[in-house]
Amino acid sequence: MTEQQTGGAERRIDNIEFHVADIARSKRFYAQVFGWQFTDYGPGYTEFDDGRLKGGFTTDGEVQASGGPLVIIYCSDLAAAERRVLEAGGSIVLPAFAFPGGRRFHFRDLDGYALAVWSDAG
Repeated sequence: MTEQQTGGAERRIDNIEFHVADIARSKRFYAQVFGWQFTDYGPGYTEFDDGRLKGGFTTDGEVQASGGPLVIIYCSDLAAAERRVLEAGGSIVLPAFAFPGGRRFHFRDLDGYALAVWSDAG
């Protein structure tokens, strides 16, 4: 397949998969916080779609929330994203801070995964 046939996806991150304890719980959290959409593929796997990148939640493996790459999500309104994380049961592990290019905060989801949210808005 050529890059044109794959929609320009050649050599780009195409999918991120999380091992989770409870798919329904993870779906509720990420739908509430970020508005992600889901497609279920049986009881042990659901695909998420954030509108740009797809990934999955699976119960086919052990939750290993520490280590690995940091997934960073963009939101134009950082304060609103932080409120939604807390309202959905997540926790803030690093409060919002400035870095070259914007501001961001780090949070833990319901399975203990650490992710970050950033914004280029002041």
